[in-house]
Amino acid sequence: MPGKLRFPTDHEPRIDVRPAINRFDDFAAVVGRRRPDARGCWCMAYRDSRVPALERPEYMRAACDTEPGPGVLVYVDDDVAGWCSIAPRATYRRLVNSRTIPAPDDPDTWVAVCFVVRAGYRKHGLMHHLLDGAVQHALDHGAQAVEGYPVDDGDGRVDVISGYVGTVQLFERAGFERAAATAGRSGGQPRVVMRKLLR
Repeated sequence: MPGKLRFPTDHEPRIDVRPAINRFDDFAAVVGRRRPDARGCWCMAYRDSRVPALERPEYMRAACDTEPGPGVLVYVDDDVAGWCSIAPRATYRRLVNSRTIPAPDDPDTWVAVCFVVRAGYRKHGLMHHLLDGAVQHALDHGAQAVEGYPVDDGDGRVDVISGYVGTVQLFERAGFERAAATAGRSGGQPRVVMRKLLR
């Protein structure tokens, strides 16, 4: 039986980010559940939470089979290690109807809404790779701008559950700028609109 996957410490690994198109199995390895009947988000909370829990894997399988796909995956020495949901804002029903996060002036804005890094790979900067790869993916598909709605943690620690939206510092390091406040919160921390113009 193979050991648990984790970030290698005996060599400098190759890290690359790839679109999730035609990579549903890798996506499922990061966000899915071992039991096929287990309930879970499957990265549907922002897309369309009305989809019944047990139908979400097939919904996301279809999304992974269709350009531009639902996001990007980060690989460490070809082992999938993390996920970022990046897509046009209009495809996220929860954002279109949001009362807490203001809509951008450009309706074609893409949004990075969620990050997941597998347990054995955390604390190695992979969220930075994911965000950079997400921005490139959006640019490759004609995006004019990318937004994120991370927590403003004030340089403090954010728990794994609350930090799925990222932090202001993460987005600032990727060249995003504060664009607006929101009425949203994650883990009790305020969320901020961070924006990066691509063209």
